[in-house]
Amino acid sequence: MRFENTLDFAKKLDNEDKLASYKNEFIFPKVNGKEVIYFTGNSLGLQPRSAKKYVDEVMEDWASLAVEGHFYAEKPWWDYHELFSAKLGKVVGGKPSEITVMNTLTVNLHLLMATFYKPEGKRFKIICEEKAFPSDQYMIASQVKFHGYTEDEAVVKVEKRENEHHFRTEDILAKIEEVGDECALVLIGGVNYYSGQVLDMETITKAGHSIGAKVGWDLAHAAGNIELKLHDWGVDFAAWCSYKYMNSGPGNASGCFINEKYHDKKDITRLEGWWGHNKKRRFLMEPEFQPEPNAHAWQISNAPILAMAPYLASLEMFDEVGMPALIEKRNRIVAYLEFILHEIDKEVDASFEIITPSKQEERGTQLSVFLHGEGKELFNFLMENGVITDWREPNVIRLAPAPFYCSFQDMYNFGQILKKGILKN
Repeated sequence: MRFENTLDFAKKLDNEDKLASYKNEFIFPKVNGKEVIYFTGNSLGLQPRSAKKYVDEVMEDWASLAVEGHFYAEKPWWDYHELFSAKLGKVVGGKPSEITVMNTLTVNLHLLMATFYKPEGKRFKIICEEKAFPSDQYMIASQVKFHGYTEDEAVVKVEKRENEHHFRTEDILAKIEEVGDECALVLIGGVNYYSGQVLDMETITKAGHSIGAKVGWDLAHAAGNIELKLHDWGVDFAAWCSYKYMNSGPGNASGCFINEKYHDKKDITRLEGWWGHNKKRRFLMEPEFQPEPNAHAWQISNAPILAMAPYLASLEMFDEVGMPALIEKRNRIVAYLEFILHEIDKEVDASFEIITPSKQEERGTQLSVFLHGEGKELFNFLMENGVITDWREPNVIRLAPAPFYCSFQDMYNFGQILKKGILKN
């Protein structure tokens, strides 16, 4: 399609948008009395209007049923976490039996590493990406130290080439082959939080398995954003937060994928707790742990129902719309945003460099933009004028037009505010 940088054209795209009505299903902050243009769904998604209803339902059940809510609530708390498995399976490409929801993201990655990072002999190294999200860096470093290794000897980082913004798949594969039988685990972010690059997870997973390593993925910026086929790709494990593209609320519960080939195994190492015990025998209070025959075996404590309720509210919309429709709009709105940026670049004395890959298959919802010659004053101007985005040093803004609640008119209006801010500065 040939885009135009006009309000009428943006309105035309909105009229053609099958998901346009979903914008009304979310609550927008206001700046100067007007709803904001919200570009930080890659950090914290907006609140679905239905979230309060789902939380109130739990509060009412607690008030009227107290402890009996575990069994007699409309959505019993006893197995509340099971409501997520089938719907999330469609989002991440896993079987329902391979999906569970518990804890928070880094906690879950630590728990999963207790199963899948088993250093032995010369096979003790972990391959990750350079400058991973800090939480992943801290987690991996602490895991190898826990097992008696130093970070320098056990953590191998894949680096970007000099003066390049993206990881090259061939470089990742070469590093995997180089480390070879010294590699115990490959653990990388599926979508790079800084650049928005989508990695070739299928190819990297196969390469990790070819050298005998386990392969896991941090999908914080991938779940609800890109097409995932975790089961078909043969991924060993993955975890993701729910509060970015999946709109579950600040710091909320994390989803996990554990490949079915690890289910119902008595000899597997796992950090275990009561909620992972055989559901039918849980209240017999038996001394020996009997795991659930699926991913729920990795559950430890009973589910935080009040936290999970908003996640379920949002997930209902994902199930209603489906990832293919979201991805179709995502591709179009991101392409339009990219066009707007290039058009504004031509109109003002500025230089934008989009460091997110231009190929559609290598990016999701996020565009990361270097504002050459512009300082944080421009970012501050955007925020003061109702464009909520985020800043990453030294001079990058990340723009994530989430397809559920961003419109094409938002993209046009953002361009006009951006131009005004540059001319003002």
